Amino acid sequence: MKCISVYTNDFEVFSDIYEQVLSMPLAENEEKQIEGITVMESGDVPDNYLDRMKTKPEVVVMKVRDKDITILQHKNLFEIFIPVQESVVH
Repeated sequence: MKCISVYTNDFEVFSDIYEQVLSMPLAENEEKQIEGITVMESGDVPDNYLDRMKTKPEVVVMKVRDKDITILQHKNLFEIFIPVQESVVH
């Protein structure tokens, strides 16, 4: 899964820039600013990271079902987990 980190603790600010974050092209480990908020492409994350984080009481878990996206919020960070489509080469 690909992870995009958004550094804010304000849900309203996060929801205002969410669509921009998803549509913004980011290279791995690239950092950009949207409306003063730092957004970073954090690379691939193993599935067990997501499972471990979901069990912590201080982590809020949100699911965007129609896009199979999971969002975690903890402290001053939102992490957006997007499934990576694997391409098969013949």
